[in-house]
Amino acid sequence: MRLLTFIHDGQSRFGALVNEGVVDLSAAQETGMRDRAAPASLADLITAGPDVWARLSEALEVGAYSRFTLPLNDVKLAAPILPPKIVAIGLNYADHVREQGGTLPDHPIVFAKFPTSVIGPGDAIRWEPALSDSIDWEAELAVVIGRTARRVSAAAAYEHVFGYTIANDVTARNLQNADGQFVRGKSLDTFCPLGPWIVTRDEMPEPHGLAIRCRVNGEIMQDSSTDQLIFGVPTLIEFLSRAFTLLPGDIILTGTPPGVGTFRKPPLYLRSGDAVEVEIEGIGVLRNICRADT
Repeated sequence: MRLLTFIHDGQSRFGALVNEGVVDLSAAQETGMRDRAAPASLADLITAGPDVWARLSEALEVGAYSRFTLPLNDVKLAAPILPPKIVAIGLNYADHVREQGGTLPDHPIVFAKFPTSVIGPGDAIRWEPALSDSIDWEAELAVVIGRTARRVSAAAAYEHVFGYTIANDVTARNLQNADGQFVRGKSLDTFCPLGPWIVTRDEMPEPHGLAIRCRVNGEIMQDSSTDQLIFGVPTLIEFLSRAFTLLPGDIILTGTPPGVGTFRKPPLYLRSGDAVEVEIEGIGVLRNICRADT
């Protein structure tokens, strides 16, 4: 399934992408079709568990909600989910480490982004020029947790994955460097675009080996593959869940490949009016415009 959150007639709705149309599952739920497993929101669906996921998938496959379909161009996509927490991983692409002339880490480097940084497709990445003039892009595969995970082995990790989406781990490099840690520079409001939808794990059983790219104003800046991940999805879930509980709806940002602006010669940063696109094979394209607040 490709599941999303969208705005229609000024209201936030839950839906599924089917044949380039958006099935309004909120409308199905409102008409009393609960027997066919149409939860009110994506968060409700994730919390409901695998049996409900399977029933919804079957209902969509047989066209149970086809009468609630809207043209994709008639809706405004939002971030598919507002996660309880965002756990991010640094230096997790081998080619990105080589880009910096570094050595491969022996364990995942973990930091957090605040949920208040989340925006959706088409929303503006905004910042105050007085606060930062070194805004950078980072294309990332995002893992959406589906079941509570605590002390989960790598062998059982995929059982706790709901699906995958795209993230842009936008970073104010001057704040990151000045602070000596990552949280502030990566958690400014609007600094975590997510979307355009979540692809469920049954449709993407293998998240490694996917092409991942970032374009700024149409120019390719990052071009790699998730097979360059140093610590893959199962390893990350095992490592993180030994330290703290991963909740349904939590998101893991798995790291970024080479080509970020700060390591270019000379460095290149985002400017007001720039269009940033992150594309991941099998998921789609996440596009946002940059706006420097005045």
